[in-house]
Amino acid sequence: MKDILRFLTDVRLNNNREWFHAHKSEYENASAKFNALAERFLKSICEFDESVRHLTIKDCIYRFYRDIRFSKDKSPYKTHFGVYVCPGGKKSWKAGYYFHIEPVWEDGTGGSALYCGCFMPDKEMLQMIREDIYNDGANYRKFISKCKGFSFKDNPSLKKNPKGFPESEFDDLIRLKSYILRQDLSEETLLRKDLIEYLKKECKKSFPLVKTLNEAVSFSGNY
Repeated sequence: MKDILRFLTDVRLNNNREWFHAHKSEYENASAKFNALAERFLKSICEFDESVRHLTIKDCIYRFYRDIRFSKDKSPYKTHFGVYVCPGGKKSWKAGYYFHIEPVWEDGTGGSALYCGCFMPDKEMLQMIREDIYNDGANYRKFISKCKGFSFKDNPSLKKNPKGFPESEFDDLIRLKSYILRQDLSEETLLRKDLIEYLKKECKKSFPLVKTLNEAVSFSGNY
């Protein structure tokens, strides 16, 4: 893990192609170690969520090279590694489990974290989730409340109910645009010998919520 964090810090300080090519072996070392960790993370999720057992690690990890075509930031490389385990793979909108490794930067940005749930679903998926919450919001509250150690409060939200949703006791959930649980991970946590077991235990807390979110959109042939 220290090699991964050290490499990401070096990329942050030298985010250019000349430096990267001169230190390609360091990238390959850090990438190999992360991929091995990501493989173990995937296998640990499969132990309690059978919906992801068909996935391979290629379905879950991202390219380290940034797509800068439409970005003002022309830095060619990411400063983090991430693995997203969900039934449809990383390119789907489905709810799942995301493990993010990134040092905390001098300006306070960055930081490693564990995310569980559904991030910024598309319009159709969001509509179906909101309808499910309107009809069964008590279950959502119960599942969220069981995820001790996670925060749910930073999800973006509308100021009033979306069109077609009368006021209800679940307005705060219906107005959300994203349904993500977040747990920040300190460097001390990342260096734990039992890191994968720890991540598995934490992700398992969110399984009822993740499953319910995915069931809410299962009636659409698009997901």
